[in-house]
Amino acid sequence: MSFADQRAERIIALLTGAGYARCEPPILQPTSIFFDSGEELRGQLYLTSDLSGADYCLRPEYTIPVLAAYLATERAGESARFSYCGPVFRFLPGRPSEFTQAGIESFGRPDREAADAEILALALKAASAAKQRQAAPSRLIVRIGDAGLFSRLLEALDITPQWRRRIARGHDQGKSLDMNLRPGLNGADHSGVLDVLEGAGKQGARALVEDLLSIAGVAPAGGRSPAEIADRFLEQAALKAGSGFSAEKRAVIEQFLGVEGDPDTASAQLRALAAGANLDLSAVLDSFDKRLGSIAMQGLDAARLHFSARFTGNLDYYTGFVFEAHEHGAGEPLIGGGRYDQLPQSLGAKQPIPAIGAAIWIGRLGRAGAAP
Repeated sequence: MSFADQRAERIIALLTGAGYARCEPPILQPTSIFFDSGEELRGQLYLTSDLSGADYCLRPEYTIPVLAAYLATERAGESARFSYCGPVFRFLPGRPSEFTQAGIESFGRPDREAADAEILALALKAASAAKQRQAAPSRLIVRIGDAGLFSRLLEALDITPQWRRRIARGHDQGKSLDMNLRPGLNGADHSGVLDVLEGAGKQGARALVEDLLSIAGVAPAGGRSPAEIADRFLEQAALKAGSGFSAEKRAVIEQFLGVEGDPDTASAQLRALAAGANLDLSAVLDSFDKRLGSIAMQGLDAARLHFSARFTGNLDYYTGFVFEAHEHGAGEPLIGGGRYDQLPQSLGAKQPIPAIGAAIWIGRLGRAGAAP
């Protein structure tokens, strides 16, 4: 057994021993279930199709396939915990396209903050188990954030839905606020299309886009459906129509994004910011503080965590607590995860289902210089 296989075996043994039943979805997955995962991941898919014309891809990650498998059972909506460990496939220029990923997913727990803390603590413990050493959090840089906090800020500022989506999407892509607030669509001139769509409803816009693609004989690119393309154009049409964005709102967002450091200090700064701007962020900040208490109950020192308001995860489906852990001096995270409460309904759940998970990159553990 290779050294990497030994690491994987130790991790899965710990995760299943903690009550997370092993789930191994098929490697070949329907492409459509990854549409809401973000453009970066969709651009890394290895695609194929069968004779019926159905589109499939090699499994690029585990969260969505494990969630889909759970939703297909009679237990969907009930509390359930799963672990996994196996190969995933993504196109990464200059790097291997197949690598091993282990992880955990927790569904249906109403005590969200406690579940967040458990997932973080167990993921860190599993990374330590891979090296057969005791956990030493001081050797890891653990960064935390809250996508829900940023989303709630934009809502409280009474920003239009189009601007909220544009800012949130650009932020997830690592774009500056200044770039997000610039007019236009990727620097291209789509003014003719926008003029036609301005004031149009979704149904009419989608029909127009489908007709244009059909006439041109062009298939939707990047995994986008005609409906998604139409929604993007509708958003641009609304922005072109003149949704004003005040300097005051911009200043509040910039101040928010500048908050980072010790989580308790950050909480106090965020509450002061909310009070100064007359914004109601009390519910999401109360949840933030409750999570810190749950993290302490897991035996982790919250003061060793680094909070960054800018950090909201790199997948579109994250809606709340997010985290990642790095070795000192390492560029890529060893561990990453977060809460994705809206994803179950996107995949067909008939009711909201709390959901959070974490992934561990086995190969990166092997390259790291010090144990977590």
